Amino acid sequence: MRRRHLLGGLLAAAALPAPAQRGYDLAPWPAGRAAPPLQAPDLQGKVWRLADLRGRVVLLNFWATWCPPCRAEMPSLQQLTELYGPQQLQVLALNVGEGPRRIAQYLQSAGLSLTVLLDPGSEIARQWGANALPTTYLIDPEGRPRLRVRGEVDWTSREALAWVDALLPRAARS
Repeated sequence: MRRRHLLGGLLAAAALPAPAQRGYDLAPWPAGRAAPPLQAPDLQGKVWRLADLRGRVVLLNFWATWCPPCRAEMPSLQQLTELYGPQQLQVLALNVGEGPRRIAQYLQSAGLSLTVLLDPGSEIARQWGANALPTTYLIDPEGRPRLRVRGEVDWTSREALAWVDALLPRAARS
């Protein structure tokens, strides 16, 4: 009897999708932990601060041009930006460790117009704990990080859209 229960449990577990198969790891932001500071220039030299984005959901994506999963999710980040608009959702693609010229060449060749911030020394990535690329944080309109996603995501998938929608103020949800 015990063997039958064990076998049934193993078969049930095998039927569940494994986290490794979905390509990402989703975790809540630790309760009580404050957001690290975020102050970084974009490719045009404008300095962006998390505090200045209060009232909007922020998607902070740590990436690099040499990272295949990062490149794979960039088009869906672009679509997400267009779907919600900057008044509801601000997507910030924070490049880790690369120079503006390389980044600009990549964006042009990929046909992307995302807001890209620079972290040439990887200091911001260290402060946020983005030790794997891509790593994305979803931040609520009050400036509190809520979710951390490590790995490649299709940001236009039902699941990812639900993560964003859950953070929008009630009046903005459709």
